[in-house]
Amino acid sequence: MSSCLVPAFIYGDGDLTAFLITVATTFITGGAMWYFTRRADKSVTRKEGFIIVSLVWIVFSLFGSLPYWLSGSIPSFSDAFFETISGFTTTGATVVGDIEGLPHGILFWRSLTQWMGGMGIIVLSLAILPILGIGGMQLFIAEVPGPAKEKLHPRVKQTARHLWVIYIIFTGLETVLLLIGGMDLFDSLNHSFSTMATGGFSTRQDSIAAFDSPFIEYVITVFMFIAGTNFILSYYAMHLRFDKVWNNEEFRFYLALILGFILIISLGLFFSQGYEPEESFRRSAFQVVSIITTTGFITDDYLLWIPILSVLIFILMFIGGSAGSTGGGIKVVRVLLILKNSHLEIKRLIYPNAVIPVKLNNHQISRNITGNVIAFGFIYIIIIAISVVLISSMGYGMDTSIGAAAACLGNIGPGIGMVGPVENFAHFPDFGKWFLSFLMLLGRLELFTVLVLFLPSFWKK
Repeated sequence: MSSCLVPAFIYGDGDLTAFLITVATTFITGGAMWYFTRRADKSVTRKEGFIIVSLVWIVFSLFGSLPYWLSGSIPSFSDAFFETISGFTTTGATVVGDIEGLPHGILFWRSLTQWMGGMGIIVLSLAILPILGIGGMQLFIAEVPGPAKEKLHPRVKQTARHLWVIYIIFTGLETVLLLIGGMDLFDSLNHSFSTMATGGFSTRQDSIAAFDSPFIEYVITVFMFIAGTNFILSYYAMHLRFDKVWNNEEFRFYLALILGFILIISLGLFFSQGYEPEESFRRSAFQVVSIITTTGFITDDYLLWIPILSVLIFILMFIGGSAGSTGGGIKVVRVLLILKNSHLEIKRLIYPNAVIPVKLNNHQISRNITGNVIAFGFIYIIIIAISVVLISSMGYGMDTSIGAAAACLGNIGPGIGMVGPVENFAHFPDFGKWFLSFLMLLGRLELFTVLVLFLPSFWKK
């Protein structure tokens, strides 16, 4: 948070005092917590890992809300908390109606919360705070997205460092390219933070459309695609092991989905909207990659497209990025496994005595993992349904209720209805904002990490 003092001081927008107070508050509180627990047992069990991860995201969001609240940029604490947890969970849903009117330090903090949340607060701690001196695998399991975890190094701290190095390299490269494209340094940094986190916070009210630059749109599209790809595959690609990338079934399915949706929507835009071929492709590619990776940047209002194209965009909201990426949603690998298992169930009707296992990357997937994936998908839909009922009870229509639930649980940002790409979430009552904040946390920590805390058996020794 101290880094926000730099733009706050340079631009002199009146938010410097708010950051100084918040930095002092977090430093004193954190220092006191460390001092009084410095001799405590530092071993972490799996159960404690789930508790720590969930609580850290909540506590970080509470403290992260202070700059918004103290500076008066977002006077309501409920709104400030919503904006903060939306940042840390890389959702990108906002309650701000005049983004250009925010102080530069606050804008930088918005983007920085997403950048930190993208790779994960706990992974960040394991990567740069070895002073903690704790065995971190329990935290890593609870934090890193996806049904299966693959480490680059036997020690989790080394894995975390590798992931952060890749993350920083891509962020720096995108910043340079955006500078070449005509953005100033401040906008380039902010949009690189949001892109690599698949977050979607922008420094402009009209998002990327405000820059009116095909070059910038293509650059951000490419980096959104990279951010939605498993970072372990990015590690292999950076070491020129492209066979490991192409042989990954999830990556091929992810790529095929994107290319297929881009082709269909491009043709639809060309014939229905009157765009030129290149513009149809560019607008389609940007929106498709932005939504499937759950980034949420926009260059076009997809709700103004013909209905079938809007429906295709809505379908993408449920898929999400790859496992091991900063994207949200159900995840591509889960969708792939559900399709594979469904196909095999149909084959078993024809060959009831045959033993036909589900395979991914030529490896047999255990029934436990398959069951976990199916349960995840089922619970995900159930939560969406319950959320739609609850949001509808606040007086919202079905399209807004579904859009808000899908956008927050999937960590997407824009939805449909009154939370579409050119709208925001400011009109929700305080209860609605706290509930949607809970959905963001659920989605970012992949349901089970949070839901397990509500089981009475979890708290039994």
